[in-house]
Amino acid sequence: MHQFLIEPAFGSHWMVGGYDLSFTNSALWMVVTLVALWAFMIGGMKRELVPGRWQMAVEGFTGFISGMLEQNVGPGGKRFVPYVFSLFMFILFANIIGLLPFGIVPGVHPFTVTSHMTVTGVLALISFAIVLLVGFGKHGFHFFSLFVPSGTPALMIPLIFVVELMSFLVRPFSLGLRLFVAMTAGHILLKVLAAFVINGLNLGGMYIGLVSAPSMLLMIGITLLELLVAAIQAYVFALLTSVYLNDAVNLH
Repeated sequence: MHQFLIEPAFGSHWMVGGYDLSFTNSALWMVVTLVALWAFMIGGMKRELVPGRWQMAVEGFTGFISGMLEQNVGPGGKRFVPYVFSLFMFILFANIIGLLPFGIVPGVHPFTVTSHMTVTGVLALISFAIVLLVGFGKHGFHFFSLFVPSGTPALMIPLIFVVELMSFLVRPFSLGLRLFVAMTAGHILLKVLAAFVINGLNLGGMYIGLVSAPSMLLMIGITLLELLVAAIQAYVFALLTSVYLNDAVNLH
């Protein structure tokens, strides 16, 4: 699966002091994602009295994330809007850009950064670190009460504490894994269907009608479904982050 390989973006490794500091295709497409996101935000932040569609789109996304945090965290969630909004928009743009057909341009090899566990894992660890900082900063050692639900019988507290703690520590792994698996599985399926289309065309004759045409139709349908998955996964990542922040802010 060549599209998942991380390799130098400009063909040669940059070795410095025995370390490989190459600018990789993963880094390149993260820059592309940030540039696209920056252009989208700049274009929609004109603050016109009568907003156009672009400004309404940016305001819609901002209001959507703000409402999500207010609903899940309460009034204290407002200060996390910049972070969760940035997280949501980066994942959304990275997912969608990875689905665009850049491969039809000679020499361009698209790369979906969210199909790598290293990227999604780092995003999850950043969210987890913020939750810990907020939790211990706001509550001190009382933050450990998060692992003992109210009403737990005294005899069950040690067991419940361990179970809740393990569940808490698994959060960054599950958060990063969910996005990584969803994007990787979708791209593998599209890659397999694309191979059917190309091989059918190369064989010619009845293979075009029996293999290439149905595979192409299925690929178009799954691509549309993947666009929906791209948005849903960005939403799920942002939603779970806001839920975890609620635990740190309000405990339970």
